[in-house]
Amino acid sequence: MLSKERKATVVELCQKLIRQRSYSGEEQGVVQVLQENMKAMGFDEVTVDRYGNIIGCIKGKRPGKKLLFDGHIDTVPVTNAAEWQHPPFEAEIHDGKIYGRGTSDMKGAVAAMTCAAANFANDTNKDFAGEIYVAGVVHEECFEGVAAREISKLVQPDYVVIGEASQLNLKIGQRGRAEIVIETFGIPCHSANPKKGVNAVYKMAKVIEAIHTLVPPHHPVLGDGILELTDIKSSPYPGASVVPEYCRATYDRRLLVGETKESVLAPIQQLLGQLMAQDPELKVTVSYAVGVEKCHTGNEIEGKRFFPGWLYEENSDFVQSVFSQLKEMGYNPSITQYNFCTNGSHYAGEAGIKTFGLGPSKENLAHTVDEHIEIDQLTKVTDCYYGVMQALLK
Repeated sequence: MLSKERKATVVELCQKLIRQRSYSGEEQGVVQVLQENMKAMGFDEVTVDRYGNIIGCIKGKRPGKKLLFDGHIDTVPVTNAAEWQHPPFEAEIHDGKIYGRGTSDMKGAVAAMTCAAANFANDTNKDFAGEIYVAGVVHEECFEGVAAREISKLVQPDYVVIGEASQLNLKIGQRGRAEIVIETFGIPCHSANPKKGVNAVYKMAKVIEAIHTLVPPHHPVLGDGILELTDIKSSPYPGASVVPEYCRATYDRRLLVGETKESVLAPIQQLLGQLMAQDPELKVTVSYAVGVEKCHTGNEIEGKRFFPGWLYEENSDFVQSVFSQLKEMGYNPSITQYNFCTNGSHYAGEAGIKTFGLGPSKENLAHTVDEHIEIDQLTKVTDCYYGVMQALLK
């Protein structure tokens, strides 16, 4: 377990990170704090890439595997600070908990990763096999895994630890997600003479009804590949006596392992083709939403909203190595899956890198009013990350 001094260090770093408001695209304050602390803690290299991700590296004296700890440093916004019992950017401590936006999701984990890496390097005098990387990742709340592509290109890790909340349990998979856009195109006219046009919303209504009959696939471990309507917009809006010429509906599709961009759209495309054959007036397309965001570096980050699912076997060597080490240290983790999407969509889902999740705090505290992290969880996960290094950098 951590010494009193090391517990104080990780708590202090977590508080510093919380006090830097870091909505997506505004992570520069957190990057600066991490940069200063990583350098002071003896990291060998600290770099910031074009998207604004910060990557700290500690090199062992002997060649070996590259171990990457991934934690995003952006947060969702606070909609109304007055609703909070404790200020969302003050990192106040009450009843053994640090309060603030990003405590659980996921600056606590980032602080723990940073401190654990420094602790391990100090205790071993860097006489270990391999390299340790700690990445503070931007724009995860906008699109999971897009900024992470830049990190894996630079680091080329052998193992990745996702620090999303897991209550110190090991997570070996997750469903992915895709945002699917359906568009119908009509003909505008005055709403006093609707027969002179084609109402794109009426056409969309029929399309939505038909899509509702599609049965998404099922996975025995990850569950259903849900396909759910999340929003619908028409144009022009407001209509002001105009029959809408355009309508756009967005669907959230939860992705299972092995699904591709092509395989997910195929049943929808087939259905739309049948509908258009039946109705000559229907013009409808399907595609993936594309996100474009401005980074704190001034560069733009862009990505198609398709984030694959992934799953490793419980008996995988790397999973069992970490599991055994944590058990030896007195922890009792269960091995399960995340219920939400993470940067693992890139590392495991796209790049095929051995990946698992291990983080402090509860999953359901993310994005909530009075978000907090228990100091006990924060210090224990710092110890667990140390154990991961012992297990994987032999």
